[in-house]
Amino acid sequence: MKSASSFFSTLRHSTGLVLTLALLVTTIVTPAEAQTKPAKLAKSYAQAGLASLAEVAPVLACDKLTGGALNDQLAAVVGAKTEILSAKAIEQDGAPYCEISTLIAPNIHSQYRFPVKGWTQRYLQTGCGGLCGMVDIHTEHDQGCVPADTHALALGATDMGHSGKNMGDGSFGDDPQARIDFAYRGQHLTVVLGKELVRQFYGVPAKFNYFAGCSDGGREALMEAQRYPNDFNGISAGAPAMNFVIQNSFYHGWQATSNTDANGKTILTADKLPLLHKAVLDGCDALDGQKDGIINDPRQCKFDPVVLQCKEDQADTAQCLSAAQVETVRKLYAGPVDANGKHLTIGGPQYGSELSWDGVFVTKSVDQVVPSTFMALGSIKKLIFEKNTPDDYTLKDFHFDAAQFDLERAMHSLYDATNPDLSSFANAGGKLILWHGWSDPHISPINTIAYYTAVNQVLGKDKTSDFAKLFLFPGMYHCAMGDGPSEFDLLTPLMRWTESNQAPTSIVAHTVSGFPPKLGPPPGDKDHAKGDLPPLPVMPINKAAIKTRVVFAYPNKAVYKGAGNPNDPANYRAQAGEREPTSYDWYGAEFMQPGFQKQCSVVEGKLSCQ
Repeated sequence: MKSASSFFSTLRHSTGLVLTLALLVTTIVTPAEAQTKPAKLAKSYAQAGLASLAEVAPVLACDKLTGGALNDQLAAVVGAKTEILSAKAIEQDGAPYCEISTLIAPNIHSQYRFPVKGWTQRYLQTGCGGLCGMVDIHTEHDQGCVPADTHALALGATDMGHSGKNMGDGSFGDDPQARIDFAYRGQHLTVVLGKELVRQFYGVPAKFNYFAGCSDGGREALMEAQRYPNDFNGISAGAPAMNFVIQNSFYHGWQATSNTDANGKTILTADKLPLLHKAVLDGCDALDGQKDGIINDPRQCKFDPVVLQCKEDQADTAQCLSAAQVETVRKLYAGPVDANGKHLTIGGPQYGSELSWDGVFVTKSVDQVVPSTFMALGSIKKLIFEKNTPDDYTLKDFHFDAAQFDLERAMHSLYDATNPDLSSFANAGGKLILWHGWSDPHISPINTIAYYTAVNQVLGKDKTSDFAKLFLFPGMYHCAMGDGPSEFDLLTPLMRWTESNQAPTSIVAHTVSGFPPKLGPPPGDKDHAKGDLPPLPVMPINKAAIKTRVVFAYPNKAVYKGAGNPNDPANYRAQAGEREPTSYDWYGAEFMQPGFQKQCSVVEGKLSCQ
């Protein structure tokens, strides 16, 4: 099911992000896809490698999903007061659905859309981005997925326990229960309720339950696997904001302050990014044996921006960087460090990601506030610390040192989804696909690599390989877009693995034309329209594929064989990538160890975690 905002629903910054849901986009359809669409829709589940499950019709009329008695039944299952606010027949993309809106006490709003015809016993819950605060049912990265294309999925989503004026609004942190609901309770109770509503509506439970999310949705996905291993059979976790407390403070706080001078002006502006990106490609593009505008593994790249520094007597500075800009670029790549150079995060943005910095920690004008400022403060003020900061708190009050880091450790046990012990999820038969774009400016892909490495260390490579895979997409931005392959179907491989035990070893992905998108506030987005928040990307319509690549499961990467059409995945072979260190030298090295997560409750109006 594609809503008007479906494609960019995951392009929500995971860091106090300021994206709203009013993005006008459409699904990207390549020429080949357009020609074969009817064939894809007609393809049987067996041909797709999925379980052949009978279609089940509802046993209740949609408007019968109401009443006090039913609310009482639902509350008994959920374990909290539960109310169906509305149940109505709707049409989505020409298909009939029953749309159900619910409230779980105290303030978890959820919505479900159940197909009236053709349900094939699958439930999909989708993640929420940024700091959430609104309900958005959507599917994405599912082009060609039979159940999605044929409207055969029961769907659910939640606002995670609070309402916000935008997805960077962290004011709900004044309420300790809202913190818990955002951290993990909201998604969990939404699926508990969703499973029971499915059973009530269709008369049978779903055979397979799935979760898919990116950005904070990726954090939510991992939180489900770690805390509630029996909730879902298959989970897709994209660009997960798993290191929530540090990501939403040290990372974006550093990126913002590094690109802001003493007078509050932006140092590096967007007009310099193409120059920087070209220099990086000139030095590193061909390292994988193929000069195609994509850096396959940025960890191979060795680049010093000093090569772009303007000469002392250079009159035309349009094609060079000032000394201050060179130093800023170095800081942006490196990520936050203390006075002694010790890292405060696992990794920074990778080489090749430069064009994606625009609108994140780089602005078009020196007079604009770096957007990472909003992203950091949205979480720092109300969520990151046990005691909230004063309203007049700014990034000038934030210190990049061990003392500041230690103040954030307490909330690590609440918000973070970095527990590598997924043994309960694996033992329950669950399947997990992790994925990330190498050119993600919001969350460094090194985070996801480090997590996957930690899972391997805790469970062993053989067991990990049986239930978890990682895919890294060269040139892809945060959840979507980029100058590399960013359009692909992850839902089918996840379902095939879950239902038929066929593990995915590669994903075919497309780069699309129309890149980069224009920027501007979408219609109806009042906060952006009046200039309170940075501009949002608006995706052009009906773009065509201009590159096709195969992406192999980590640690393998795709290497061109040297002959044949470079857009034919058959002309690539899998090659082991750079060896990853067994540990990372940063202040939070112990964050990816088992046993840190706590269950929290509200006692006498305060957060209490055990």
